Amino acid sequence: MSTRQSLLRAFATVSGMTLISRVTGFVRDILIAGVLGAGLAADAFLIAFQFPNLFRRLFAEGAFSAGFVPIFSEILEKEGRDKALRFAEQSFAVLATFLFVFVLLMMIAMPVALFAIAPGFNDIPGQMERATELARIAFPYLFFISLVSLQSGVLNALDRFAAAAATPILLNLTLITAVLFAVSSGMDASIALAWGVALAGVVQFSWLAWRVRAASMPLGLARPRLSPRVRQLLKRILPVVFGASLYQLNLLVDKIIATLVSVGAVSWLYFADRVNQLPLGVIGVGIGVALLPMLSRSIQSDNPEEALSAQNRAIEISLLLTLPAAVGLLVLAHPIAAALYERGAFTVSDRQAVGAALGAFAAGLPAYVLIKALAPGFFGRQDTATPVKISAFAMIVNIALNLVLMGPFGHVGIAMATALSAWLNAGLLGGVLMRRGHLAVDASLTKRLPRVCLASVIMGVAVWTGLGVITQTYGPLFGQPGVAAGAEGPRALGLVVLIVLGAGVYGAVLLASGGAALSDFRSLRRTSSSDELA
Repeated sequence: MSTRQSLLRAFATVSGMTLISRVTGFVRDILIAGVLGAGLAADAFLIAFQFPNLFRRLFAEGAFSAGFVPIFSEILEKEGRDKALRFAEQSFAVLATFLFVFVLLMMIAMPVALFAIAPGFNDIPGQMERATELARIAFPYLFFISLVSLQSGVLNALDRFAAAAATPILLNLTLITAVLFAVSSGMDASIALAWGVALAGVVQFSWLAWRVRAASMPLGLARPRLSPRVRQLLKRILPVVFGASLYQLNLLVDKIIATLVSVGAVSWLYFADRVNQLPLGVIGVGIGVALLPMLSRSIQSDNPEEALSAQNRAIEISLLLTLPAAVGLLVLAHPIAAALYERGAFTVSDRQAVGAALGAFAAGLPAYVLIKALAPGFFGRQDTATPVKISAFAMIVNIALNLVLMGPFGHVGIAMATALSAWLNAGLLGGVLMRRGHLAVDASLTKRLPRVCLASVIMGVAVWTGLGVITQTYGPLFGQPGVAAGAEGPRALGLVVLIVLGAGVYGAVLLASGGAALSDFRSLRRTSSSDELA
C-alpha cells in the first residue's frame, strides 16, 4: 500500500468519526443556544465547560500524545507487546495519581481560579458565584478525559483509530440528553449541563477501557513509580506541556479580553469557533492522529524517504480539504450562523456577532490544520522543544494583536488575532522542517496545490452567486442587519443547497484540472480491518 493510501485510510477513519462527533456537537450547541441563548447563563456554563478542557489540552491531549506515542511505538517495535503494556500501565498510574490530587486542589481553589480567567464576571452580581458552582460540578471531567487520552494513545499506536475518535460523540450525546432532561423536568439547564459534562467523562473512560482490553492491551492497576521510561516520557512531554501552557495562556488571554469586551462576547466567540472546529477537527485531528504513528515507524525503521513522503501527503490532504472549507465559511458565515443558531433566546444581534467572528476564524483555518500536519514532523523525531519555542513566539504575537485589534473590532478582533498568529506558527514550523531537511515540497504537491487554489476560488464565486440568487428569489432568508432570518426549514434547506453546490463545483473543477484523482476519494471510503470497532 502506498504512503498516500495508508495515510488516507487512517485519516478517513479518524475524520469519519470526528465528522459524526462534530454533527452531534452542532445538535448539542443548537440546543444550548436555544435554551441558554448567548447571555449570562451561557457565558457561565461555557467558562465552566471550557475550564477542565483547558487543562485536558495542557496535561494530556497534545503533550501526552507527542511524548507517549513515539516511545510506546518504539518499545512495541523493538521489545514486544508485554514491555509496551508495562510502560503504558506505569504511565497510567503516574498520570492518574497526579490528576486526582490536582483536581481536588482545583475544586477547592475554584473561586480564585475563575477570577483569574473571567475577571469580568466579578462586576456582574451573582455571575461569579454561578460560574464557580458550575465549574466545581464539571471539573472532575478532567480526571477521566485525561486518562482517555492515554488510552487513545495506546490504540492509535496499534493503528486502531476508530474507537478513540468516537469518544467525543459520547460527550455530545450525554450533553444532549442533559439538555432534554432539563427542558422536560424544569431543571436549571446550566446545572444539568454541568452534571452532564462530569458524567460524560465516566462514560468515555469506560468505553475506551473496554476497547483497550479488546485490543489485548488491558491497562491494569499498577503502583505509581517513576521508572526510567516514565522519566523519559516526562522529560519528553515537559517541553510540550510548557508549549501547551503557552497556548492555553493564549486562549485565557482571549477569554479574559472577551469578558471585558461585552456581555455575550464569550458566547459569540464560542459559537463561531464551534463551526470553525468542524473542518478543523475533522481534518486537523485526523491528519495529526494518523501521521504521528506513521512518521514514528518510518523514522524508527530508518526510512527517511517514506517519512518525507508522509509529511508531503499530510500537507497535500490538509490543503485539499481546508482551502475550500475556508472559502466556504468566509462566504457563508452569516447564513451558517442564521441556520444553526437563530431561534429561541438567540437573537438577531447574536447572529450577526457570531457570523462576523466566524468569518475571521475561517481566514486562519488552513493554518490551524497545517500546524497539526507539521508538528508530528518534530514529535516523530522526539523533538518536542522546537515547536514549543515557535508556539511561544506566536503566542506573544497573538496577545499583541489582541490588544491592537480589540479596540476597533471588539470580539471580532480576537478572532482575527487568532487567525493571523496561526499563519505565523504554521509558517515557522514549515520553515524549520525545510531547513533541517525534513520537509521538501515534492512533485505531487507542487502539481496539485495551484489546482486546489483555482478550484477553491471558482467554488467561492459559485456559492456567492447562488447566495445572491436565493436572496433575490426568496428575500432575506438568512436575515440582514437588524432583520430576522426566515423560517427555520427554508433557511436550513437553502444552506444545504449552497453547501452541495459548492462541494459539487469544487469536486468537478478539482478532478477536471488534475488537482485530485478518483483513486484518492476511493481510498477515503475504505477503512482497514484494524480500525473496526467490533
